[in-house]
Amino acid sequence: MSVHELKGSGAEPPGQGERIAKVLARAGVASRRDVERMIAAGRISVNGALLTTPAIKIGPSDVVTLDGQVVGRAEPTRLFLHHKRPGLVTTHRDPKGRPTLFDALPPGLPRLISVGRLDLNSEGLILLTNDGGLARALELPASGLVRRYRARARGRADQARLDRLKDGLTVEGVRYGPIEARLEESRPGAANVWIALSLAEGKNREVRKVLEALGLSVNRLIRTAYGPFELGDLAPGAVEEVDPRLVRDRLGRFLGAAAPAENAAKTKAPKASPARARRGPPPTSAEAGPSGRSPPPWPRRKRKGRPAGTSNPG
Repeated sequence: MSVHELKGSGAEPPGQGERIAKVLARAGVASRRDVERMIAAGRISVNGALLTTPAIKIGPSDVVTLDGQVVGRAEPTRLFLHHKRPGLVTTHRDPKGRPTLFDALPPGLPRLISVGRLDLNSEGLILLTNDGGLARALELPASGLVRRYRARARGRADQARLDRLKDGLTVEGVRYGPIEARLEESRPGAANVWIALSLAEGKNREVRKVLEALGLSVNRLIRTAYGPFELGDLAPGAVEEVDPRLVRDRLGRFLGAAAPAENAAKTKAPKASPARARRGPPPTSAEAGPSGRSPPPWPRRKRKGRPAGTSNPG
């Protein structure tokens, strides 16, 4: 079955257009995987005909509805930085009824999708975008984007033990790639140590699991950077929009047809300063990988002239 058979007009030549899951993901409806689930649940129609398969392509003249509401075409790509608080689930809808990251966002934002996830008890930087295609591209290990974390862990640690992570580690049958880990603080007799980590995979609960394999129990985990974007002094719960020019400069190779627009619609979220990104050209996967540069020191010094009332989460 094709969308053209459903439509019956033949306005788009067979084989033209894009897969519906891709189109809806770029429009910020949901991830491609979630769109496929919506189709299976009978929630999506094209030109009035209910879809039963995601294996169709749609063109500009096709009308798509979700739960009876017309879905608009993709808007210019927008990217936001958010400081996630602990205790929130990174999902739009939680079956257990727990508070979600998206419930806690300030009003006035477009529908957004997270780039990857932070687990319930983790905090720090998470990227949000209205472009599902961009979100998927950025979260894949093939992107080469390095995630940087700061972990507080209970137990004894030394740099020699942490250096074992440089070659990767297998935990309970799961292979984790190279991780750069640096001991920050280890006072004699202290129950906890602080460790800075850099990794490029971002598998489920990766930091917690590899440190547990070294005999350390993580009791606080903060993501401080994702690719070229840093948490800096963004306050917990706050959202900032990244300047569209910076999105193009740093993420141009990941962008699809809906490129950032200079004059994107304004929201109540304050516009981010280009200072949120590390200076210089975007690092390649080789020079920014776990064996590359060390994570930035933490806490960062506040710049003069920064608004009062913000603090580092460490």
